[in-house]
Amino acid sequence: MNSGQTSERAYDMLRRHILTRAFRPGDRLEPTPLAQALGSSVTPVRDALHVLAGEGLVERRTSDGFHLPQITEPELADLYRWNGDLLLLAIRGREAPADPIALNMPPSEAADAIAHLFDRIASHSDNLEHRRAIKAASARLHPARIVEPTLFADIEAERAALAETCTRGDVVALRRTITAYHRRRRRAAAELVRRLYRHD
Repeated sequence: MNSGQTSERAYDMLRRHILTRAFRPGDRLEPTPLAQALGSSVTPVRDALHVLAGEGLVERRTSDGFHLPQITEPELADLYRWNGDLLLLAIRGREAPADPIALNMPPSEAADAIAHLFDRIASHSDNLEHRRAIKAASARLHPARIVEPTLFADIEAERAALAETCTRGDVVALRRTITAYHRRRRRAAAELVRRLYRHD
């Protein structure tokens, strides 16, 4: 295995751990113990942490190494707003996707399902940067999306309504649905942050 493959493997494993909440916001990410846990050498892990820092999933502190970013209510609300704004930009002046979208993903995969749906919407933009930015925002929102089902009992119906609106190709209705989806989460940002930090 060459160093490129090793770095890619370390990146994939660390990213998966971050997105599935194996680490808590604020946790320090020490390259040496992480390398041991991943069965890797330290250099690929350090390289992967730098890439993840560039994506906003990890924070690099000058005197204190790598950390998982702390999430505050205003930051989470801003991130939801940013994601919604990007989606509205992606569909501006374009047709909404009008192909069938699978709705029957289990609630445990709700975060993946909504990220997939938003990626599908972004893929209809003629600007590739929209899709890249929405993918990056989805990665940063993933931990919050994992806890959303503990707060919103109707999350499956909400996701189905979004997908159905998207499949119809009704851009006006899709804009309205996207706006309502993100407004609801901005209003609930404080409680979502509490649930993110709660130790079960």
